[in-house]
Amino acid sequence: MVLPGGSEHTAPDDLRQLAVHDAARVTFPGRSGPLAALDTGACDGPTVLLVAGYTGSKEDFAPLLSPLGEAGVRAVAMDQRGQYESPGPDDPAQYSVAELAADVVAVARQLHTETGSPVHLLGHSFGGLVARAAVLAEPALFATLTLLGSGPAALTGPRAEMLDHLPPLLEAGGVQLVSDTLDQLAMTDPRAQAVPAPTREFLTRRFLANTAAGLLGMADAMLAEPDRVAELAATGVPVLVTHGVADDAWSPAVQAEMAARLRARHEVIPQAVHSPAIENPSRTLQVLVTFWSDPHGSLATADDDTAGAVR
Repeated sequence: MVLPGGSEHTAPDDLRQLAVHDAARVTFPGRSGPLAALDTGACDGPTVLLVAGYTGSKEDFAPLLSPLGEAGVRAVAMDQRGQYESPGPDDPAQYSVAELAADVVAVARQLHTETGSPVHLLGHSFGGLVARAAVLAEPALFATLTLLGSGPAALTGPRAEMLDHLPPLLEAGGVQLVSDTLDQLAMTDPRAQAVPAPTREFLTRRFLANTAAGLLGMADAMLAEPDRVAELAATGVPVLVTHGVADDAWSPAVQAEMAARLRARHEVIPQAVHSPAIENPSRTLQVLVTFWSDPHGSLATADDDTAGAVR
């Protein structure tokens, strides 16, 4: 299949997580319960597993799903346990990076059994830390790893400082109070104000579906993750580090330094902050498909819609 080109795959601002796609809603067995996913279906090309970040969900990849199917890629986007439509346990300790990675390995193993081929794995933000742990646990399952807006170790900076306020808010008013507080903060940000009402309604509904234990456990995990870059490099699994030009979680400089240590391919997505799949899906799609087509090659042809086929 031909590498997809540019503008026709750019999702309008009024779509975002609500972008129209034809992926089927499916579930996979996880270690603590069913894991909800969106699956574009079997095809002759590679299979990619997309893992959402903290408070995210499979819908964070919605603008990419139909274009990936058109490019001959089977895309499976999953909630992690305790997120949105995937139930989770009531024990925060069950949301460690290792536990979450075991879920990813379970899904990847099923996809590997179905296709007979290693899976291309992508983790967004905190999902990148989980995806990295999955590769470290079972490197033979994975053809490549993409770290999308993720970092080498624990989150630091303003986003990390916000997580310090989470336990008292949850204790005082549960997930509802956390959601209300975040909504109030978001409305001071012009970017949040520009999000269309239907998308804001979805984001609120999704956040309220998070388990309190999951919010606590994942936050603790994200703030305690050690630097495992050398371990990842030692696996030999090809890695792509890619992020928005204005990423406000792990900084672009931190991610660039991680890519250098990994000797990984590194791509900066213009017109994007921390969620390139939502903010600039067209360029994100090009970068990803080019990498999956030729993990050991160059990204120099990513803007050429005749660059090649997905194998």
